[in-house]
Amino acid sequence: MSAVPPALHDGTPRVLIVDDEPELTELLSVAVAKAGWRPFLARDGESALRIARGCAPHAVVLDWMLPDMDGLRVLRRLRSENGRLPVLMLTARDALEHRLDGLSAGADDYVTKPFSLEEVMLRLRGLLRRSGAEEECDTGPVHVLGDLVLVEKSREVQRDGTPVPLTAKEFDLLRFLLTHPRQVLSKAQILDHVWNSSFDGEGNLVEVYIYSLRSKLDKGRAPMIHTVRGAGYSIRAADERP
Repeated sequence: MSAVPPALHDGTPRVLIVDDEPELTELLSVAVAKAGWRPFLARDGESALRIARGCAPHAVVLDWMLPDMDGLRVLRRLRSENGRLPVLMLTARDALEHRLDGLSAGADDYVTKPFSLEEVMLRLRGLLRRSGAEEECDTGPVHVLGDLVLVEKSREVQRDGTPVPLTAKEFDLLRFLLTHPRQVLSKAQILDHVWNSSFDGEGNLVEVYIYSLRSKLDKGRAPMIHTVRGAGYSIRAADERP
């Protein structure tokens, strides 16, 4: 593979997604981006090989059936240029001999269509970790709820792809809420975990910060942070019902 262009050498794991189904590639691309990785898309074998040489991916999600050449041929050519590149095969063929063909050609893992997005992401994360790419490019824990993404290491927050600037304490409050999605958290619990305090008189402090966080996170959008009268606060995706 060619050297990584300086613009891409920013510590973010790069994942090449190769499939000729636009809806599927878009779905995988969004999931990869939410995981804190950088997606690159190709819809045929030749494009995949060209893009791989340019971006030097840390992992590849590769469909077996492509319009110009089959995935095994692409896999062998990728392997000839980078023998350690992790490759996850997507296949509609569930027969044992097809799986063995893919593994013998150099695939590290495979998922049979139709598949769950969670399974693909779990297997992809496993490949990145085993290869050392995720540790090498670690962005820290990433919390995703609906269209909300929080990256702990960089302390970045995005909603629907738009950055949401937060103060340090607002970030800590949102992180605590996101680690307990859909749960009702009392003011006392929030004080204890975010401010390391159990003083009842500081309950107004929680209200002030919840209001401030809402004004930034929910402004112009469907609300995610909800007040449960007499009990506390909860966070859930905008399209989730209580």
